[in-house]
Amino acid sequence: MKLPLKVDLSGKVAVVTGAGGVICGYMSELMAAAGAKVALLDVDEDGAEAVAARIRSDGGNAVAVRCDVLNPASLKAAHEIVLNTFGKCGVLINGAGGNHPRATTTSEVFSKEQLGKEKTFFDIEKEGLDFVFGLNFTGTFLATQEFAADMIDGDGGSIVNIASVNSFLPLTKIPAYSAAKEAVANLTKWLATYFSGVGIRVNAIAPGFLSTRQTRSLFYQADGTTPTPRLRKIVEGTPMKRLGEPSELGGILLFLLSEEASSFVTGAVVPVDGGFTAYSGV
Repeated sequence: MKLPLKVDLSGKVAVVTGAGGVICGYMSELMAAAGAKVALLDVDEDGAEAVAARIRSDGGNAVAVRCDVLNPASLKAAHEIVLNTFGKCGVLINGAGGNHPRATTTSEVFSKEQLGKEKTFFDIEKEGLDFVFGLNFTGTFLATQEFAADMIDGDGGSIVNIASVNSFLPLTKIPAYSAAKEAVANLTKWLATYFSGVGIRVNAIAPGFLSTRQTRSLFYQADGTTPTPRLRKIVEGTPMKRLGEPSELGGILLFLLSEEASSFVTGAVVPVDGGFTAYSGV
């Protein structure tokens, strides 16, 4: 794998939650290529193992660990595996997250005529809200509690949370996800202040709209090529007039993990979005 920046992570143990997904799988491969030993945590152990196998086939060092970030006992068990396999965590990427139809409205704007015909804000049940908010925010909180403890007696460490453009501008239809990602950004800043006394830097990357296998059904019609109305609106609202690629997150990740390049950077929430959060629409 070609590194977008020359960063040496040799000797670092990196823990990645949500590592079986496209974005965090790529980040895991990138850190391994930079020399880190990478523990790939995911409730989907098969997905994490597929990424770990690619890393090992390229000569890197990786282990896949089944882990539910909403379960403290599961996090603790995963931590034990990481300690026994690689040693103490020095880098934590909190990437577990996602939305769910149970916490999504049908329309962007409410009207009384929708009642009983569409899924409105009033139809979102607590279980759906809890699942989406928990996966994105609570999972980040609990994973940080578990793994940041490894960093407090060392030479510092680096935590990178995966936020979203929703951290700046709440998107329509997805109230729980939007609220959770803004909470992740706020937690990032809080943790940056709290851990500043022990040299742990905490930052977040806020991806914009990326082209991945998970987003294809949202962005394209059944034929796989015709854009949906939502994709047209996204592209129109993005100054660079295109979707991003997961690989375009690599440079900022390595920058934030480099003590030489970003030793005075903490509490930052960095959008990588083609200008989406900078454009007012007029």
